[in-house]
Amino acid sequence: MSVEIFRAHEADAEEILQLQKLAYISEAELYGDYAIEPLTQTLKEIREQFGDHVLIKAVVSGRIVGSVRGRLDGEACHIGKLIVHPGHQNRGIGKRLMAEVESSFPAASKFELFTGHRSVKNIRLYESIGYRIVRSAVINEQLSLVYMEKGRQDG
Repeated sequence: MSVEIFRAHEADAEEILQLQKLAYISEAELYGDYAIEPLTQTLKEIREQFGDHVLIKAVVSGRIVGSVRGRLDGEACHIGKLIVHPGHQNRGIGKRLMAEVESSFPAASKFELFTGHRSVKNIRLYESIGYRIVRSAVINEQLSLVYMEKGRQDG
């Protein structure tokens, strides 16, 4: 299985959104909340993100099997929605997507992201590539967000 990593284009929006909805079902189940933003995001909204985000895709045999997006805000790159098709997880695709999105922002001095407190697998992945937990915020009884960051020289 050969995985290729490319910058995504607006023409990829629909396929990325379908994958995003598939990938985030497990997160929704973890928190008992199917109204999370990745599941309710519209095609119009994701298309608009191509205006101020860099979207990266992982492709296997012509199909998108992973994606991540980032945007620069001052000196910080905000990374979001790292997704890998459930059938392609645990093969290093997430790490490759993260490396590519980080390298897409050479002006960033640090990288920031967040995930849910029960998303232990995500937290472990991010820690393995140099991110550290810097704070958390209680959203409701079911969810706290864990904020993580990494400096350019970390990891």
